Parts: sequence; C-alpha cells; structure tokens
Amino acid sequence: MVVLELKQVKKTFGSGHMQVEAMKETNFQADRGELIAIIGPSGSGKSTFLTIVGGLLSPTSGDVIINGNNLTELIEKQRSKIRLKEIGFILQASNLVPFLTVANQLKLLDQVKKGNMTKKELEELYEDLGIGDLRTKYPADLSGGERQRVAIAKALYSNPSIILADEPTASLDSDRAYEVMELLKNETKNKNTTTIVVTHDIRLVGYCDKVYNMTDGMLTLQDEKSKVNQ
Repeated sequence: MVVLELKQVKKTFGSGHMQVEAMKETNFQADRGELIAIIGPSGSGKSTFLTIVGGLLSPTSGDVIINGNNLTELIEKQRSKIRLKEIGFILQASNLVPFLTVANQLKLLDQVKKGNMTKKELEELYEDLGIGDLRTKYPADLSGGERQRVAIAKALYSNPSIILADEPTASLDSDRAYEVMELLKNETKNKNTTTIVVTHDIRLVGYCDKVYNMTDGMLTLQDEKSKVNQ
C-alpha cells in the first residue's frame, strides 16, 4: 500500500541567474513496511527532499501525497495536523527536551496528540529498544546511542505512518550505527510503518529495502531488494 507519493515535485530557490535547482523534477513512492535510504554527499538535495516530504517546505511545483492527503493543496494549519498525525521525525541531534526525563519526553506528546501508544504498547516499545531502565534519566545522562534510541521511541510513540530520519547515525561509531539501523529495521517491519533514512553513510544501505542516490538534486533508484515481508 502506497503511503507516500511525490508527483513531479521540483524545488528551486532564488530567481533569474541566481536561481538554484535544489531538487529536480522527482517522482517517488514509498509503501508500508519499507525501509528506504536516500544517500548522497552534503549539498546534494537530501535535506530539501526530507523537508518537502515532511511537509516543512513547500515544493515549487508538483504534488506531495501522504495517505491520500495532498499537502500542496492544504494551508499550513492543515499541513501541521498531517505532520502531527502521520510523521515521526528522528533528527541527527536526537531533538530531546533537556529538562525532561525519558518517560516525560513521551508524556509530553500526550498533551498535543491523541491516539498514541497504549501503556502495553509503550512497555513493549521500551523493551524492544532496551531503554526501560532509562525512564528516569535526563538526556545529558545518556550516551549517544541511548539518546538515539529514545529519539526513535519518541518518533514511534505517536503511531506515525512515516518515520523520517535525518542522518540518525552521524555522531555514532560503527557498532552503534548498526545497532540503530537494526532497531529502525525491526520497528519498521513490526509496526508496518514506512521509514526513510537520509544519510551520506553507505554503511547503512544493507539494512534497507530500497536505496536511492541523490546527486545535484536528482533522485535515482540505485538498488531495490526483494521484500521478505510481503
């Protein structure tokens, strides 16, 4: 089932001789249960792609459709509701609130969105991610790998259709990077979500169902593996 679709999406900045084509015309689809990597060097357009998919940036032309909702036809207030309901973000800096414990990071989401995980589901998530004993700790007390696992929990807790991960392993060594990708892969399959990882780290592509390459604003499919869970 198609969760995310980009139809002839293009993004340019500036005008005239100062115009920069950050993202060339792009068609893209992502299904439930897929873990997808977008790889490419800095400045290739990966961040532009991610912010457009996440509804944080409007394309110059084309359509961005999430579960039948065309973001380009909505006003910002409506897009914000779609983001809150459908999308979980995992950022490079983990994006945790410094003065909240791990448990309260998740409770904060209950104040802004309904339909989050039940207590039983949350306990299973803590167990899956191995962070049950971290509930009373603050971000400053956690290692880089632990912070990323909490960030994953925070993204999954709201039951989003799509997880968008921006360089989630950039600050981690190889062992921690593989650990985070294994967790993302397992959660993508177990929760039947769609995860898109934007990275320049080619160590991660072996975990993904599809690998796209972004070069000078152009997205091309590099590799597609046969899916086991179909």
